[in-house]
Amino acid sequence: MLSMSTPETPSDPSPINLNAAPGEPDFPTIDQIVDLRFADRLPLLCKEWASQRSATPFSIIVMYWAKYFLLFIGGWAFFASFADDYPGFFSFDWFFTWDAFQRAVLWCMLYELLGFGCSSGPMNGKFSPLIGGFLYFARPGTTKLSLVPNWPILGGVTRSWLDVIGYVAMVLLLGRVLIASEITPGMLAPALILLPILGLMDKTLFLAARAEHYYTALVVLALAKGDVTLGVAGSQMLWMAIWFWAAMSKVNHHFGSVIMVMMNNGPFFPTWLKSKLFVDEPHDLRPSPLAHWISHFGAATEASIPFLFLFLGHDPLMAGLIAFVATGFHGFIALNNPSGMPIEWNIMMIYGSWALFFMHPEVSVLMLPSAMPVLFAILLLVLFVIPAYGNFYPRHVSFLIAMRYYAGNWAYNTWLFRGDAIEKLKNCKKASGTLAEQLEGMGVDELGVRAAGISAATSRFLHLQGRVLHDAVPHAVDDVDNYEWFDGEMIAGMTVGWNFGDGHLGHESLARVLQPQCQWEPGEVRVISVEAQPLFGPTMKWRVFDVASGPIAEGETQMGPAEALQPWPVGERAEAFHHGSAPAR
Repeated sequence: MLSMSTPETPSDPSPINLNAAPGEPDFPTIDQIVDLRFADRLPLLCKEWASQRSATPFSIIVMYWAKYFLLFIGGWAFFASFADDYPGFFSFDWFFTWDAFQRAVLWCMLYELLGFGCSSGPMNGKFSPLIGGFLYFARPGTTKLSLVPNWPILGGVTRSWLDVIGYVAMVLLLGRVLIASEITPGMLAPALILLPILGLMDKTLFLAARAEHYYTALVVLALAKGDVTLGVAGSQMLWMAIWFWAAMSKVNHHFGSVIMVMMNNGPFFPTWLKSKLFVDEPHDLRPSPLAHWISHFGAATEASIPFLFLFLGHDPLMAGLIAFVATGFHGFIALNNPSGMPIEWNIMMIYGSWALFFMHPEVSVLMLPSAMPVLFAILLLVLFVIPAYGNFYPRHVSFLIAMRYYAGNWAYNTWLFRGDAIEKLKNCKKASGTLAEQLEGMGVDELGVRAAGISAATSRFLHLQGRVLHDAVPHAVDDVDNYEWFDGEMIAGMTVGWNFGDGHLGHESLARVLQPQCQWEPGEVRVISVEAQPLFGPTMKWRVFDVASGPIAEGETQMGPAEALQPWPVGERAEAFHHGSAPAR
């Protein structure tokens, strides 16, 4: 087993002056950078990214926010109008009603299943088309990730007509409830039964529906049987558990680098503030004390929200103040345009803080054990037992199901394709091509396509979790420049139609269903799978495998010492990217 134990200081592995700012004469142009070795260009790309101050083009930000207001919020407002007692849009009396809340939950699930949510658009590698979702889930022959791949009917590696019919039925069932004049438990029951079955047939669907949140909410709505007090109490417990576990997931070494990357990507903070997110830009691109302070403050704020609601939320004024804090917390995340763009989820968390807590200060989750012990027992299992297990044993549970949200500590994968091995993915039926193929189809020139390709790895390395690759890459290939580099999320998004930070979609399970379709030869495709750091655990474990021939190496990286490293490998580690290393034992 390997471990990192020797801190390293910044070093310049290339003959180009890293001290120069982008645009100065001795800083290379992009056409010079693309011709450098991987380990030489990576520090330049990291520096270029750090200097941009707003790494996301403003036009893309406008596109996303137009989607949030017009499609997401507008769609919910449209479906809310079907309620029997709807008073008209401009009265706004309907906004926080129990019926409107139920329709928000249903619309969120449908919206995500259709592909419009957190796996859409350029920020997720989707330029043309802008979504995956139904373009895959409603199309026979596309790749799926069955939890029972060897079973008849439910198994297999590609989507059958039965899979398509099941997905379309789920969409229609949700749509039927949304346009009903009144929502009843009986109307929710078919969707409650069908989604777990679809999850067995393709786990991507269960995750894409954000089942840990919205499916759990549907269970609450159905078991409450129209009792608003029970429904509110159960939903409050769900919201409080999400805040609690999301805060717990930030108890690690990673969150400072998340703040650094997220705020530098965001468009709304001044240059002088962004420069203070780094220890010493451009020489030292680790998160600064300010970035760490913001990360600790954010985690503490998130952790406090559920307990404040629990103990002080019975007072209407305090409930309003706490909801205001929750709004500020999630609003800060949304304005920074975080990776994956899960802004709809943040909007829903804000809405829930007002609709569930501020509007119902008389309701408390403490009533659930006596009022409805069955629902309380189910929620304990789903909201506490399973997430606790997933936090301590992350390899076995999706980061979504374990509620380990945007904290920088996820499982992830790096796919390395030798030569033209990536071309064999054309054997898979899918709606989109590689990033290069999408950009070429949009008329981007060759240099722009190459620049986009080599820049794709930058964000992963800037996060602390990217330091694991300093150890793992030399054990995967003899020279990384002989391979084309793809993040596992991009491969998953392209082949199964959805990707949102879940490394369990892009590891061996994906390789097992792609290999029969693509027939890669040994050595053509290597995958590095990095597992999340367990709660209070010191290391991130990694493994390397060849898609055709199986396991190659495994190891673990000590994350404490990794904090002393720059995002890019230096010295012997940099050279090892181009000379390989013996497999770990």
